Amino acid sequence: MSCCLLEFCRVQELKTVRDFLFQSQKTDPPEDKNQTENELSWDTSDWESAWDNNDHKGDDATTVEEEGAGQSITWMQDCVVSLSPCSDLLVVAREQKAVFLSAKWRTDDSGREEMTLAVSWSGTLSTEEGECVSSVICVPLASQKRSSTGRPDWTCVVVGFSSGYVRFYTELLNEDPVLRLKCRTYEIPRHPGVTEQHEELSILYPSALVTIDGFSLFQSLRACRNQVARAAAAGSDAIQPPPLAYKKWGLQDMDTIVDHSSVGIMTLCVFDQMKNASILGGFHASVKGSPPAMSQYIAVGGGPYTGFYYAVEGSSQPLLSHVALAVASKLTSALFSAASGWLGWKNKNEEDPAQKQKPKVEPATPLAVRFGLPDSRRHGESICLSPCNTLAGVTDDFGRVTLLDLARGIAIRMWKGYRDAQLGWVQVSEGRGERESSPSAPLPRRHAQFLVIYAPRRGILEVWGTQQGPRVGAFTVGKHCRLLYAGYRLMGVNSVTSQGWQLHTQQVCLLDPTTGALRTVTVPFHLALSDKKSERAKDMHLLKKLTTILRSRDALESLLSNKNAPVSCLTNITRALHDSLKERDPEAVDEALLQLCSSQLKLLQLYTDIQQLHSAADTDTSSELDSLEGIEEDLSRLGPTLQRYAQLTSRPSVSFAQDSPDSPLPARAFLSQLECTEDGEVRVVRGADTEWNQLGSFLFWGCLSGESPLRRVCDTLQQTGVSPQQLLSLLLSVWLHREKDVLKKPEETVRNLHTLLITLSNMKGAVEESWDPQSVSPWWQQVRTACVQSHSAAAALLAALVAHYAVKASITSRADSKLQSEWEAVSLELEQWAVCVRQLEDVLVLQTLLWVPPPQGTAGGATAQCSVKTLLEGGRGGIADSIAKWVFRQDLAPERLKEILQRREEKEGDDNSEQSEQRRLLVAVCRRFPDSLSPDLLFAHCCWEYVVQWNKDPEEGRYLCWAVEHLKLVSSPHIQLGISSMMWSTFIVKRFSAAAFLMEKVGKAPKDRLCRRDVGMGDKAMTSFLGSCVQLLQILMEADSGVEEVPPPELCVEEVWCGAEGPASIAELALEQRGVHYPLVQHHCLLASLLYAAMTFSLRVKPLSLFDSKGKNAFFRDLTSIQLMPSGDMDPGLVLLRKEVNPDILRRHLVCELYSQGLDLRAEEAMLEVEDKDVLGSQLLVLTGQRLSYSLLHSQSQTQPAMELLARLPPTLCTWLKAMDPSELRCPMVPLSQSSRLVSRLIEILPENHGQYSLALHLLEAVEALTTED
Repeated sequence: MSCCLLEFCRVQELKTVRDFLFQSQKTDPPEDKNQTENELSWDTSDWESAWDNNDHKGDDATTVEEEGAGQSITWMQDCVVSLSPCSDLLVVAREQKAVFLSAKWRTDDSGREEMTLAVSWSGTLSTEEGECVSSVICVPLASQKRSSTGRPDWTCVVVGFSSGYVRFYTELLNEDPVLRLKCRTYEIPRHPGVTEQHEELSILYPSALVTIDGFSLFQSLRACRNQVARAAAAGSDAIQPPPLAYKKWGLQDMDTIVDHSSVGIMTLCVFDQMKNASILGGFHASVKGSPPAMSQYIAVGGGPYTGFYYAVEGSSQPLLSHVALAVASKLTSALFSAASGWLGWKNKNEEDPAQKQKPKVEPATPLAVRFGLPDSRRHGESICLSPCNTLAGVTDDFGRVTLLDLARGIAIRMWKGYRDAQLGWVQVSEGRGERESSPSAPLPRRHAQFLVIYAPRRGILEVWGTQQGPRVGAFTVGKHCRLLYAGYRLMGVNSVTSQGWQLHTQQVCLLDPTTGALRTVTVPFHLALSDKKSERAKDMHLLKKLTTILRSRDALESLLSNKNAPVSCLTNITRALHDSLKERDPEAVDEALLQLCSSQLKLLQLYTDIQQLHSAADTDTSSELDSLEGIEEDLSRLGPTLQRYAQLTSRPSVSFAQDSPDSPLPARAFLSQLECTEDGEVRVVRGADTEWNQLGSFLFWGCLSGESPLRRVCDTLQQTGVSPQQLLSLLLSVWLHREKDVLKKPEETVRNLHTLLITLSNMKGAVEESWDPQSVSPWWQQVRTACVQSHSAAAALLAALVAHYAVKASITSRADSKLQSEWEAVSLELEQWAVCVRQLEDVLVLQTLLWVPPPQGTAGGATAQCSVKTLLEGGRGGIADSIAKWVFRQDLAPERLKEILQRREEKEGDDNSEQSEQRRLLVAVCRRFPDSLSPDLLFAHCCWEYVVQWNKDPEEGRYLCWAVEHLKLVSSPHIQLGISSMMWSTFIVKRFSAAAFLMEKVGKAPKDRLCRRDVGMGDKAMTSFLGSCVQLLQILMEADSGVEEVPPPELCVEEVWCGAEGPASIAELALEQRGVHYPLVQHHCLLASLLYAAMTFSLRVKPLSLFDSKGKNAFFRDLTSIQLMPSGDMDPGLVLLRKEVNPDILRRHLVCELYSQGLDLRAEEAMLEVEDKDVLGSQLLVLTGQRLSYSLLHSQSQTQPAMELLARLPPTLCTWLKAMDPSELRCPMVPLSQSSRLVSRLIEILPENHGQYSLALHLLEAVEALTTED
């Protein structure tokens, strides 16, 4: 109940704000070489005073040094700072720059939602040359909607500049610099006689005071904001702002004015009116019948130290016609500019400084000072008006804080030792109900004023009661903070719209630039009472509050919900309250409170008993082990799979400590999940899964792990009346949830689970005595349902095995007790369990495979969680679909998968490698699902999975290639045909047509940018895509040809999984597809081959132009439709041209190209088909000369023997070799043995009478000489 300083917000990115505002100082002092580039200058006076201050010693000084290293912590004192009263916008400005920080909500490390202020805009606000920001205020404007609850509609930032401009934006009001901006908003009058104050914005200049009517300003700002929205939507930024009404007073009779306060309209009483008239007019002065209304203004500065001005209402108001307003709206991005910044909306014609002319400055109305506080040596620095407009705090250059009574115009209190002080006010209302309990009419609520003084020289924040009250609070806060006090609330509120509103505003905030924390001062009302009664008032306040709370059941509920209260304390308090209520008159006792006490006592006793049982040293020995005979064989059979499953699921993972199942269950959580009914029985209330599992762990985990006497625990729970069905649900939830702990000791936990199941099933109300043997037991059906729905495959299987044995023993005992054999009931119930166990074994093997981690560097992804229920709901293809997703995650090549499936009938080897284990697990799954995972179904699902993944990322052309490879491995042409058709129509044809139209448009293989724009993939990926299209269409044609030869396959499913219901599998959908039109597929395949060749060899071709109109119209149609196809006859002109071309020329060109590529062996094969050997010999002679020229003249590794050989060659041959150009060869570096063989072939081809035969002989000698030298 004392004064406190509470953090409600934190400012983010303060270093970014500082660096932006002080960019010009980063490189100013070149002599500071030891500073880093982010450091600013140090203020050594702060360090020296910090060492001398006794409040900061040792570690504190070290902390300040560490936190302040590399940055200046005094930078905010040089900035203009303003915080919106709603705390949703903070403005920090310096010189021409400003930064806007808006409120955002984020979740901290502990999961709590907290408010932060983050940078939303930063830039330059000044538009005139040399002007700087001198004052800023943030004015929140109230919403005009009827549904508003008090939050502002938007916030207008009003900025005053040294040039005299005040911009939200408004035009020139005075040519002197703006000293201070202040605002006054509507406050609800406390008493009927209090004058209702009007809203107002006041702007102080060195010799003038401008006041703008709040209502007029509010309407103008709303109108201009709407104009900006419409102008932005129309793509323009020209608006016509409406005129503003304002008053301009020339404050006289003071030497200097640095700050002001507009107190508002005041009306004098008759005596004061007559007194003033007599003083001003003398003995014969006339007095008006009604006192005039006057606006009071207080100015501080020098000569006098404080001046009081009074302006009589009713004077004419000039109209400001040239107004350029700007509204803070981040949505008007079209209006962002360096000149206007975040606020900017101005007329473009007025943007150019050369064209813009300053408007006429209206003259000020002289206003003489009525009286003042003369003190020739004292100069005022700031004034802060109280919320009730009756008091004001003034700071001066002597380090004093003076409290003024504005009604009497006198100083009533003074504090000294507060140099550079910053002031604020806190108004506190009396709590509701404290004065409403009076027997007479309820008294009005009282209000108290507290003055908040921040002394930066001492680093202390003080709270003082006014007018003559003591200091009620003091906080050590640091020496570089800023005290932010707005003194106003929302603009646009009146007595009608404020009805029912809750104005969420902070009165005083302290901003710490070192941590970014925003803290507010909270003061209890009782601290405003006098010194003698303050302690008693505090005690009375507490007593009243406690009495009020304890009279309701909220007290007990809030006490029981306390997470830190010990159980013994809760029990004692509840019992004391219960006994106290019992002793009272029954008619005066709240029955609901008494019943709450008794029920909570019962639950607390149950909580204590369970805790004591879990801490007991003795445990029960199980006597129902006879019915578990045979389960050891099942455990040994499942042992390897369970062990591998446990290894795969025990990988480290991140979890929160409070979510750990081993964390103790608080009494609060226990009481929140249990309740007592009117019959006195306990009922469990199902809450969140985490809380439900915690309650189950608290009740049963000690029994399952063998650390608690499970029979005594069950007896205790049975005595409370909890239904066996709820206990069974809790037992199964903890068993399935703590699977990892169960698998650590499976044999022991299985025995304890069996004992618990038998004990719970023997409770009254568990298994009905009148259970019809022909039907299924609801009790055991609950166990089956939990196992079937669980994703914990191993724990569910173990629970099903235990329940199976328990059911078998129970039915046997029932049959023996009735002396007859209930064969129908035995077969029906046990058949259900046999199917369930088989399904869970299948799921365990499948889940073990799915848990295998993918290799590093693959796409990976989350491990699929499966259960019997999800597999049944996934349809007949659900199992194959989950395996296909696993194959994709493992990046398993199609050939590798085919190899594994071919070995599924072979015996497992002893290889323990990771790939071998992967193969063994996959083979084991395939053996358990012989029908659902037949090769064709698995390849079909893998094909579909890969093409789906390719569609998500078309740049991965390998995915589509592997999809086609999987499709090739499908043996059934019916399934091949259907899947190919679905792939083409669903994923391929759209991109294929886009690629064709793009190549037709550019007339060549398109570049990477065009491919990405039109087809959605790069040029390399598009080449791979077109190659896959060719293969897909070929598969489609082959499948269509083979459909008639093979009957469609029958899709089967395992007997235990025949109840699967859900979407049809890919194979079933494939068999439902219609047949395709073969010529149309062939037509598309021709186009795909053409596109693929054009992309591969970078050909210049327009592919669609090579087809006639029928061929073009047939493209990209549904492959099942019958289209008009081209006749297939070749163009006669093309046939004639081909006849004119000599094919021997093409053969000779092919031979030369092969030799140019260095493919001599293939060239020799193609040479056999050439008819004109003489011409070919001449061409090859030139090619041989180019090779030899490269070896002798152009090679980088020229040897001395080669140079000597060149000197010995005939001059004719040397000249001829020098004329050769080896750059025409595609592969000039060819072994000399190949060149020697080529010259030998030349000698054979050329006849002896050929003109170049002698040249060929010289070449042969040169090559042989070179070969000998090597």
